[in-house]
Amino acid sequence: MERLKEGWNAFWKEEEGLGTLEILLIVAVLIIIAIAFRKWILKWLKALFESADKEIVDQSGTISKDAGDLSPKAP
Repeated sequence: MERLKEGWNAFWKEEEGLGTLEILLIVAVLIIIAIAFRKWILKWLKALFESADKEIVDQSGTISKDAGDLSPKAP
């Protein structure tokens, strides 16, 4: 039993690999936050892509016109 206790204390005091543990804890917290706010995040992403899509559709006419105006004409 004493040997197990000494092993546990040595493990607990060991600082090697502590950076890995910290990174894992940060990733775990980020995953928990993402799960907690997933509906809001998905709604925000959907609105963002819809806005970008609308902007592309709105600009496509002017892009085509501008490309035609700027393209060199055949002699």
